Amino acid sequence: MNKRAKVLTAAAVALAVGLIVWAVATVPDAPVVKENPEQKTMTYDGNTISEEKNGRKIWELTADHMEVDVKTQDMSMEGITGHFYAENGTITDLKADKGVYGGKSKDVKLTGNIKVTSSDGAILTSKELEWLNQKEILSAIGDVRAVREDVFLTADRVDSSDGFNKVKATGHAHVERNEDKAKKMAKEMAKEQPKEQAGGKADE
Repeated sequence: MNKRAKVLTAAAVALAVGLIVWAVATVPDAPVVKENPEQKTMTYDGNTISEEKNGRKIWELTADHMEVDVKTQDMSMEGITGHFYAENGTITDLKADKGVYGGKSKDVKLTGNIKVTSSDGAILTSKELEWLNQKEILSAIGDVRAVREDVFLTADRVDSSDGFNKVKATGHAHVERNEDKAKKMAKEMAKEQPKEQAGGKADE
């Protein structure tokens, strides 16, 4: 994989999963339940979490529904929408149907209609996004497509490690620099809608 493709893929995957990692890592601990000590989960609907630094918003995450295990801090989320605001002004948006977060492992897995779009024109879609905290590996899994400017990539899986310096695309991996094809793919990816909204059914 050439340097340009590595930068494209690593940046897109890193922003997508990194946004969720940062967000769930700062979710407040579930409050101590006094009236009902048997309660095992806390639920939140339409909850928005955000972080600011020096007066500047860094990211925000909204989940239509969120459940947190009071004891383990394991978390499940539905209807995920996230935004990451880079210092250079670039805004990256992330959408996913579902997500799970391991309170002990700090691993994150997002599934369903994964779509990452950046204000600088980069787009990434896949069936899953996964962050393995101990190994520090970010992965886009299943029908991975990424495009930016005149470069596009397709693969079954893309793994990024070593601080995003190592990127490996496997399974029918293809990287090409072709402005016309890249523009066509970007246009198709930009107008795609979640299968439920488009009148079909999401993959099981």
